[in-house]
Amino acid sequence: MTENQHQTTLFKWTRQPKIRAALPELKLLYHIKNETKEGPAQVAVDRAMGVKKGVPDLCLPVARGKYHALYIEMKTERGKTSQAQEWWIKALGDAGAFACVCKGWQAAAKMLEWYLSLPKGD
Repeated sequence: MTENQHQTTLFKWTRQPKIRAALPELKLLYHIKNETKEGPAQVAVDRAMGVKKGVPDLCLPVARGKYHALYIEMKTERGKTSQAQEWWIKALGDAGAFACVCKGWQAAAKMLEWYLSLPKGD
């Protein structure tokens, strides 16, 4: 599976009635547009609008435990992070979020379940 296919499968998983009933906060999970493949002109427009290289793919803006949000960088099972992605993961962690890399949609689903199992508030 490609990274896009893993992410699409993850969102399909989050929309299952059984999962949504158990974890209603998943309705807030969203993809962050952080890539441009439409050419140099669109890259310039996106940069001007604040698109930044390396930002994690997914955000769940829900506070749990000591964290104020969850950020997930999706990868395939063999995917590698870039320096920019590693910088963002560390910076978001330093800022109080839980930021991580998940290799495959199943790993991301487990991460979402774990994160949402943390107590509300600290």
